[in-house]
Amino acid sequence: MRRRPGIGGLQTAAATRDQYRLLGENVAKLRTDLMKEQLSTFRSQLEDFARKHKNDIRKNPAFRSQFHEMCAKVGVDPLASNKGFWAELLGIGDFYYELGVQIVDICLATRPINGGLINLEELCKILSQRRKGAREAVSEDDCLRAISKLKVLGSGFEVITVGKRKLVRSVPTELKKDHNEILELSQSQGFVMVEEVERRLSWSTGRATDALETLLDEGLAMIDDGHRDGQRRYWFPCVSSVSSFVASDTL
Repeated sequence: MRRRPGIGGLQTAAATRDQYRLLGENVAKLRTDLMKEQLSTFRSQLEDFARKHKNDIRKNPAFRSQFHEMCAKVGVDPLASNKGFWAELLGIGDFYYELGVQIVDICLATRPINGGLINLEELCKILSQRRKGAREAVSEDDCLRAISKLKVLGSGFEVITVGKRKLVRSVPTELKKDHNEILELSQSQGFVMVEEVERRLSWSTGRATDALETLLDEGLAMIDDGHRDGQRRYWFPCVSSVSSFVASDTL
């Protein structure tokens, strides 16, 4: 018959567990302290790097994007405030604030055309046209960072992905799955027809018409009935070049 451990054995086992626990806590504390020390060193080196390359950070979009990635890895957000070390050193807080204001202006100006949904690539092109005389060039990464700061304005400003494209939404319209599928389908030509939606997506006529008419009511689509085949085209400025042509003339 196997003997059960006595009181002494239980006390020894408990003491051993306590020792392992204390050892584990000490190791965890050492690792935490080491990580804090390394992060502090990284931040200091990052500040030195920023001082040395501040002109490149301001003027070169690719360099600026890589700098943001470096900051993210050590938990630094240069855009967290318009005041403080980073704002005073680089002035990039004011740069993104200015971009944000211009992006809002462009979204409002093109809203009657695209219903508040604009291709990110086109938005950047229009923005670059407006900033031809500006000292700093603008990249898509810059636009994305500026838009992320616009969320403080409330619902509406955000970037959504439809198919292979990124679209900037400036109105609080919720797109359903059917609407996203139609927008993705329209990316090849800039428009779709009811029969095409039925065939390509295997939908009924009612489902296709309902989704298209909803997009039309929301201002995201434009209709074109001037074709010999008699079929109505539903154009989507947010995925075609229509908005860029009009915006470049009006902005």
